[in-house]
Amino acid sequence: MLYLAYQTQADFMNPARMLAQSALAAIGARAMSGQPMDWRATAAAYEMVTRAGLTHERPPYEIDSVREGNRDVPVTEEVVLTLPFGSLLRFRKDSETPQAKVLVVAPMSGHFATLLRNTVATLLRDHDVYITDWHNARDVPLEAGPFGYDDYVDTLIRFVETLGAETHIVAVCQPCVQVLTAAAVMAQAGSPFQPRSMTLMAGPVDTRVNPTTVNKLAMDKPIDWFRRNLIATVPSRFPGGGRRVYPGFVQLGAFVAMNMQRHVNAHIDMFLHLATGETEEAQKIKAFYDEYFAVLDLPAEFYLETVQWIFQEARLAARTLTYRGEPVDCRAIRRTALLTVEGERDDICALGQTSAAHDLCSGLKPFRKRHHMQAGVGHYGVFSGRKWDGQIYPIVRNMILANS
Repeated sequence: MLYLAYQTQADFMNPARMLAQSALAAIGARAMSGQPMDWRATAAAYEMVTRAGLTHERPPYEIDSVREGNRDVPVTEEVVLTLPFGSLLRFRKDSETPQAKVLVVAPMSGHFATLLRNTVATLLRDHDVYITDWHNARDVPLEAGPFGYDDYVDTLIRFVETLGAETHIVAVCQPCVQVLTAAAVMAQAGSPFQPRSMTLMAGPVDTRVNPTTVNKLAMDKPIDWFRRNLIATVPSRFPGGGRRVYPGFVQLGAFVAMNMQRHVNAHIDMFLHLATGETEEAQKIKAFYDEYFAVLDLPAEFYLETVQWIFQEARLAARTLTYRGEPVDCRAIRRTALLTVEGERDDICALGQTSAAHDLCSGLKPFRKRHHMQAGVGHYGVFSGRKWDGQIYPIVRNMILANS
């Protein structure tokens, strides 16, 4: 009933949003052209109503060009491989300069991979960039079957094999554990396609280290509680009707609840900026929430295994993780260089949780391993924003260059 209740509420709000959109179209142009404050405030109120809802479709990446040397190079999106739960998407540049292939592994955690557009745009300056463009589980037909932890690892291996042996991986947040698993599985199998390097950024490799609020919430309840209370069935009106999922709107609600006052204040600021004609400031807030309120449903199997195996039992760090029934041994990784990056103020993935990968990868020689702790940034600052661009990215670039 959880998903049905949410969809009923969303359907109920649609007429109000449509009316507000019509009213905004009628007065919006006038309201922003030197009209009295009450006109602008009215237009701002209508716009706030039009935005009172979530979307379930991937926003555009909006990466049309990148600066390469002294010129702007056009960028186009190209789907290299499509699987039921995700596509391998390339940001093709109109450039003849050979560059290292970088696979950006985005989290499957309630938002679309477009959350990493800033990460991608920065990497594009010097690399041939691809991304795991995950699909919304509510749009994946039941015939595609389940999608659990091992299936996620299978997908990563398939993508790396498609790109070839000279691939570098940059993993952000949750998939750091799956990337380590994939690298270990490929190393144990002696695969000729083992990645040249892997950069793990703010990922929960060992959640037993400095537990955060997120970690403690995962530990507060047994896994059956998560299964009973947070898993829902997709309504029949959608392509994935009947599929069991962890809804993106539930994950978003949890994130918002963690910083409720900040989000309330942001929307108050957005209204005031719109009402006073400060459109540029309003646009910054709108751009953030356009992305933040675009939600993706997770397959139930993947969500529950992630909660239990990574957050409750830390199986990879405890060396008890298996893949297709076989033990996963990160000590087998000897050819894939390792860089870990953490943020000093990260309240989602605390200091020490990602760097734990170095102890696991004890088969790597010291010159193939590096760790960076970025001062003054929280979780999102590790992979987006000014310090990512100016201080963290040069270290990532150097790691890729040194192992190409």
